[in-house]
Amino acid sequence: MALAQSKVTAQGQISVPAEVRRKLGIGPGAVLEWSEEHGQIVLRRAGHITSAEIHLAVFPSEPPPPRNLAKIKEGVRRLMRKRHARH
Repeated sequence: MALAQSKVTAQGQISVPAEVRRKLGIGPGAVLEWSEEHGQIVLRRAGHITSAEIHLAVFPSEPPPPRNLAKIKEGVRRLMRKRHARH
């Protein structure tokens, strides 16, 4: 069962029904993202990140290589030299 319907204008524009705007939490100027998933077109609010995506970013499938204190300090030194280098 469809949540709502919209008509496409001759210029290819649509109006997002009020019920859909409320469910997505969007207003004027909001950016919407269209994608295809499993043969269906999906519309979502752009920039919306799921908890699964956050989990994958924080806990990657492979653990990072171990680093000792000397390697960490060298990495900080390189970053500071690069950031504060005179051009």
